[in-house]
Parts: sequence; structure tokens; C-alpha cells
Amino acid sequence: MNILVFDIETIPDVESGKRLYNLNSLSDKEAAEVMFTRRRQETDGNSDFIRHHLQKIAAISVVLATSQKLAVWTLGDSDSSEAEILQRFFEGIDKYTPTLVSWNGSGFDLPVIHYRSLLNGVQAPRYWETGKDDQGFRWNNYLSRFHERHTDLMDVLAGYQFRSVAPLTEIATMLGFPGKMGMSGDKVWDTFLDGDIESIRNYCESDVLNTYLVYLRYELIRGHYTQASYDAECERVKSTLRKEDKAHLNEFLNAWEN
Repeated sequence: MNILVFDIETIPDVESGKRLYNLNSLSDKEAAEVMFTRRRQETDGNSDFIRHHLQKIAAISVVLATSQKLAVWTLGDSDSSEAEILQRFFEGIDKYTPTLVSWNGSGFDLPVIHYRSLLNGVQAPRYWETGKDDQGFRWNNYLSRFHERHTDLMDVLAGYQFRSVAPLTEIATMLGFPGKMGMSGDKVWDTFLDGDIESIRNYCESDVLNTYLVYLRYELIRGHYTQASYDAECERVKSTLRKEDKAHLNEFLNAWEN
């Protein structure tokens, strides 16, 4: 079975914000501040988290696990367009027909991906298949909440009860994994404004690695791994990070092992 774990990082879609709210005279930073303010007003000051359709994808990181390979990377390059990043994501689905794995992917990542694909006109027939062209997708597809072709670990572990959901970083840390490192989601916009796209991409990779490691433990409790095969897969992750020999992955590995 092919597994594709994914995580996205987003910034305000200031271009759409300017169009919707007549903010063309403002800079991107100023337009974003208006968008944050409007969101605080909508939520009676409880949140400035911009709604899904006004989030723009800055990075998508993935872990691809097959019987032959294990790899972690961020799609595209630091200067890739959003459309190119999305196209590469869906090309992976077309090629591997993987089980998608996420943390809160149903509630955030995939809806954002849907809206951004709509805006950018990115085609993904395999992802949107529900059985018309492939009967196997009638009973198990990427879009149905209760199918396993997409496994949202946050939803599944919480029993689909919103009051029971937990942050990825806390679950990962509880299990002895590194958790979030070096950044948090609320710092992404400021980091983007500073032009430090690589830090965003590196941070996204740490999140997707945590998600994969939690998924391995989930597969263990389901009986899909024995303790020995679970330990072996964890060692495969460590070996992969050592071979990559990148500073942020070495930091992740050191935090895991020490």
C-alpha cells in the first residue's frame, strides 16, 4: 500500500482580499491586516484566523511511503507558483493512488486545496473520482468522510467528536516524537513577509513527519503492524533522515533520539 502524508502552510490570499473588499490601494501587508480585522469582527474578537477560501497555499510537504521507498520533501521550489504546487500534489495521487494521511486534513487542508484548485483551474480527475469511471472508487474514495482512502488522524482518533480533538504537536510529543519545531502556524505570514520561504518549507516538513510517525502508531494499535514491523518502519524513517543530512531534518532526528 502506498501512503502519502501531507501538510500545508498558508498565508492570506491578499489578491482575492483586495478584490473582494476594494483594497487595491493598499500594500499586501496592509490588505492582510484588514482581512485579519474583518475576521476578528466576524468572530466577536475570538479569532483572526482567515476563512478557508481566503487562504493561499505557501507550501505542501509530503512523506511518501511505499514498499520500495520512503521520502520526505516539499513540493516544487521556493519560487514555485501555487498552481504548480497543487499540480505536483495531484500528480502524486495520479501516479500512486495512495492512501492520503493528514492531521485535520478534512477540516482544513483539503478544503483549502479544493478552493485553491478551483481558483487556479488545476485538474485532478483521479482525486475527484467517486465511481463514475472507476467502480472501485464508489466504495472508497478521497471525498467521503467515512472512507479510508483519506485518513484524517485527528478526526479518527477523536471519534469524529469536535470536543475531543487534540493538537498534533501535543499528541506527537506525548508519544515521544519531536512535535512542532522552530515555528508555529501563526508565524508563517510574518516569515513569508520576511522572504524566508525556506523556513516555512522546513517547518511544514517537520509537521508532516510528526503526522507520519503518529500514523505508524495508529497502524500499530489497529494491528496492521506488529511491534517488530512498527519498530522497523521507525528505523526506516531515521535512516532516511540521516541520508538526507539536512540541518532541519537532523534537528528533528536529534530531538527524537535524545
